[in-house]
Amino acid sequence: MFFLDELKSEVSKKLEESNLVFSYPPSLDLGDLSLACFMPAKKMNKTPVELASSWAKMLQDDELLKKYFSKIEATGPYINFSINQATLANEVISAIKIEKEKYGFAQLSEKLKVMMEYSNGNTHKEYHVGHLRNISYGDAMSNILAASGYEVIRVSYINDFGIHTAKTIWNWKNNPEYANRDEPKGFLLGKCYAQASQKINERPEYKLEVSKIMQDIESRQGENYDLWRETRDWSIEYFASIYKELNIKFAKIFYESEVIDEGLKMVDALLKKGILKESAGAVIADLEEYDLGVLPVIRSDKTALYPVADLALAVNKFSLYDLSASFYVVDIRQSLYFKQLFKVLELLGYKQSLVHLPYDFVTLPEGMMSSRSGNIITYRDLKDRIKNELEKETRIRRADWSEKDVSQVAEDLTIAVIKFEMLKVSADKPIVFNLKEALRFDGYTACYLEYSHARLRSIIRKEGSSYFSGKIDVSLLQENKEKELLLKLAKYPEVLSLASEKKNPSEVARYIFELSQISNDYYHAVNILKAEKKIKKARLLLIKSVTNVLKSGLEILGLPVLEEM
Repeated sequence: MFFLDELKSEVSKKLEESNLVFSYPPSLDLGDLSLACFMPAKKMNKTPVELASSWAKMLQDDELLKKYFSKIEATGPYINFSINQATLANEVISAIKIEKEKYGFAQLSEKLKVMMEYSNGNTHKEYHVGHLRNISYGDAMSNILAASGYEVIRVSYINDFGIHTAKTIWNWKNNPEYANRDEPKGFLLGKCYAQASQKINERPEYKLEVSKIMQDIESRQGENYDLWRETRDWSIEYFASIYKELNIKFAKIFYESEVIDEGLKMVDALLKKGILKESAGAVIADLEEYDLGVLPVIRSDKTALYPVADLALAVNKFSLYDLSASFYVVDIRQSLYFKQLFKVLELLGYKQSLVHLPYDFVTLPEGMMSSRSGNIITYRDLKDRIKNELEKETRIRRADWSEKDVSQVAEDLTIAVIKFEMLKVSADKPIVFNLKEALRFDGYTACYLEYSHARLRSIIRKEGSSYFSGKIDVSLLQENKEKELLLKLAKYPEVLSLASEKKNPSEVARYIFELSQISNDYYHAVNILKAEKKIKKARLLLIKSVTNVLKSGLEILGLPVLEEM
């Protein structure tokens, strides 16, 4: 049990009450922990003020609680607790020293296996800034659930068999100049798709040509199918290069083309069971009685829609892995679709937990993006622009560094900037990606976090490992700023738990930002390196504890951790 949980548990036991509501006062002057007495007072038919007063007197006389708290007092309907600073320092720093970057991680009584499906990209399309929210969110949530004690299987599902592939191939064949361009072919396919969409919108008669190509691809034979296979490999290779740069690793990657045939067999079975039905030459799931509308499954031209493969994929997942839950990280526009899909699976007899984790759009300051219109910032363009700016900044700050060192730090910081911008906002809120703001070193940014961590690490390196040997008396940490920092460290386990419960990595992002702010204030307000030796050792150990938690938070979010900047 973590320290703050232990305190709350002891108070609850003394009061012989459960479900008590604890909170944290906005100022240390009011105490470190607060207990609201509204609900228990109502149950006991007392006023909250009366109950707070009587409970406070009872707790003040308890000998065990005197070890934990230096002061317990009633303030109106609340009981405010001031934690003994020496006890706080010993408990928190000891826990971090033992657990290091795994401090705050939970253990489940039963090891539950869950699957996180994310980075569901489309071959033959460009990888753009909108995709980065998906992959950052999915990876961070995988890390958070793993820190909460789950066994997480990370998978990706690539749509390599949809109508978009036929559009791209149609345009590639009609514009041979694409094959002669120098850019990576996986990158060029995205440009080709955007141009194809524009042409088809202008000339709807082209849709018949695209439909014929799609039928050839689904037949798995002929010239169009061969070109599909070749171009598909270009996209997969391009995606793999992006995953490597972002340090994303999947246990398995599923492809639509590998499950589509099984899905078509399922459609036949579902038709026989009456779960699906034919309608105007198409196949649909009529879910009106569940207030879920109609789900199209097969087009009237007999080509498959997304549910065909998604149904087969879900069945595959549960046959390959013993899962307690399967999470789908897909944008908010697909919320109704996943409700429909999960209902069809339920009607088919699957009772496992299926959860859609939606996220809102990423927009540019000038408006929405669309891969069809070409109004996007591609991943490659975005990364190059950020890295160029950071290389300039690093050369200014570290004129003594080699070009290799400058490039490596700029590369790592670029990935940190990209991911943090995708994670610092709750998934249910849109992101306006503002490059200028993202590159600031003095705001709610990756640059600020990485610089804060690197500066604290430089203090530790300067003093050397000898300062962390032998017994260190952390009870000497008696400054108010030190208590503020210790309390923040004590709250990290709760933050991880809350992020897991809410499926919200921004809880971790906000926490490490606030921890960085408090540690920077401490660094400027309290003399660390010129303090008397025993106090200096205690303060350096506190700084080391902070860097452990900052590193843990950065890694939970999937960000590289910079030692120098």
